[in-house]
Amino acid sequence: MRVTATRFIRKMRGGAQAHLMEANDGNFYIVKFQNNPQHRRILINELIAAEILAHLQIAAPEYRLVRLSPDFIAANPEVHLQLGSRQIPVEPGWHFGSRHPGHPDRLAVFDFIPDQLLDKVANQEQFLAALVFDRWVSNADGRQSVFFRAELKDWMSVPGIPPRKLGFLAMMVDHGFAFNGPHWDLPESAITGLYPRRLVYRNVASIQDFDPWLSRILNFPDSVIDRALSHIPPEWYGDESPEKEEAALHHLLNALMRRKNRIADLVDDCRNAPGNPFPRWT
Repeated sequence: MRVTATRFIRKMRGGAQAHLMEANDGNFYIVKFQNNPQHRRILINELIAAEILAHLQIAAPEYRLVRLSPDFIAANPEVHLQLGSRQIPVEPGWHFGSRHPGHPDRLAVFDFIPDQLLDKVANQEQFLAALVFDRWVSNADGRQSVFFRAELKDWMSVPGIPPRKLGFLAMMVDHGFAFNGPHWDLPESAITGLYPRRLVYRNVASIQDFDPWLSRILNFPDSVIDRALSHIPPEWYGDESPEKEEAALHHLLNALMRRKNRIADLVDDCRNAPGNPFPRWT
C-alpha cells in the first residue's frame, strides 16, 4: 500500500495541482499532496472512495500512499504548488497516489473522445456503475473519466473476449469531492453524479439496469470502511484538532452507511434533472 516517489514526470491539470510521478514499484501515480489548494480532506475522500469503488467492482485506478522524501523534494524543484505568483513547497511525507493505467510514454490517455468512439467504449456500463456510486457518496464534482486503448482481456473479466482484441476502455477518476469535498456532508441534488454526455445513459429503461451495483451498496459491509480508515495516515487529519477531524469523519461515514438503504431512490431522483437523462425509462 505504500511506495516512494523516485521520479517527477509532469504536472497535471486541475484544482488539486496533482503531479505525475514514478514510484519505486515501477508504476506511475497521479499524486495529490497533503497541502493541495483544495484541502487536505480531499486525500481522505480519495482514499475512502478508492476502497469503496474497489469493493463495488467499478473501473477505477488502484491507489497507493506515496512518500515524498525531503531529498526528493530538494532534488526536484518542479514539484511545488502554485498560488498566483507564489510557489508553495510540497510537504514531505505521505500523499495520495492514483495509479496511471500504464507507462505514460507508451499509453495515450484521453479525458475526452468523440461521441462516435464513446459509443464504442467496451465497458460503457461503468458509467451506470459510477452514477450509483456518485449518488450514494454525494460527489459534488462532475463525473470525471479517462479513456485509453488496450487489450480488453487485461481489463475486463468478461468471458469470451478474443485474445489480443483491442478497444477503448473508460476508467472513473478524481474522487476528491466525494462527500461534498471538504465539507464532509451528503447534500442532495437531482444532477449529482451525472456524466455531462448523456449518450451513456440512452439505454437505461428501469432501475434494474443499475444492478449489480445497487445490490452491492445495499449489502455494503462495514469492513470496507474499517479497512479504509486503517490506511489513513494520522497526519492527514491535520495538526490543530485531529481528534475532532477523526470524529467528524466517523459521523460522516455513519451517515453514509445509513444512506445506502435509500440508494434506489437516489438514483431514481436523477429523472428529475433538467432534460431527463433516461429517455427510455417510463
